[in-house]
Amino acid sequence: MARTRSRPAQEVPADPPGAEAAEALPAAGSYAKALRALQIELVKYQKHLIAHDERLLLILEGRDAAGKDGTIKRIVEHLSPRETRVVALGKPSDRESGAWYFQRYVPHLPSAQEFVLFNRSWYNRAGVEPVMGFCDAAQYEEFLDTVPVFEQMLLRSGIRLFKYYLDIDRDEQRRRLESRRRDPLKQWKLSPIDAQAQAHWKDYSRARDTMFARTHTLHAPWYVVRAQDKRAARLDLMRHLLGHLEYHGKDHALLRADSGLVFAYSDEAVRAGRIAA
Repeated sequence: MARTRSRPAQEVPADPPGAEAAEALPAAGSYAKALRALQIELVKYQKHLIAHDERLLLILEGRDAAGKDGTIKRIVEHLSPRETRVVALGKPSDRESGAWYFQRYVPHLPSAQEFVLFNRSWYNRAGVEPVMGFCDAAQYEEFLDTVPVFEQMLLRSGIRLFKYYLDIDRDEQRRRLESRRRDPLKQWKLSPIDAQAQAHWKDYSRARDTMFARTHTLHAPWYVVRAQDKRAARLDLMRHLLGHLEYHGKDHALLRADSGLVFAYSDEAVRAGRIAA
């Protein structure tokens, strides 16, 4: 039976007000103050999530060294550990490799009252795996065709899904990877895949652009985070996420103060150079 290709959406939910503000980078003092305020908002939302049996799934993808670990750490820092889970799966086992691709991810999906964050996700098959030769062309195409349907099933089941891609340019990635090599406290972050990141920069760019074009849909849009400045990116991602959630006691003024570092993917954003080539 021929597969039906999901067509990219032409529209996505509107971003919160303030998306065109200047990209001011926070000083240390103002960053700490803003971070605390946003973490309080996250706690407010989690109380709402628990009270209403909601389920929230946050996917963070992006370039190697783009800041996913640090962003997740700040998001979950003051949340309830009982209702919050961070999922970062390693290399699949032989059994998992022979199963339905999404099968290893399904057990980690949020149940009622849970906030789950995926530090990389099933989108490995749209980035690392094809670039590094860990899947074949048929598996790659099958994923791109079926992932919009899979995500629509999740949403229809009641899961709230947000997909963020943290983007940095090539020079910034080189600087951060070198910092990891020099810093003995960051050695755990180094991997053989990291060593190939710069050599395969263009390959990853092409894979990312295909992923966006094929999996950015009205029901599950991609949001790009300009993460050249880690602190500013963390704050804006939190503001953006909270701006799309409803909960009691929401500080709307705080969430309007974003600097436009987070935006919905579009062909126009690519043409305008807002996404690193």
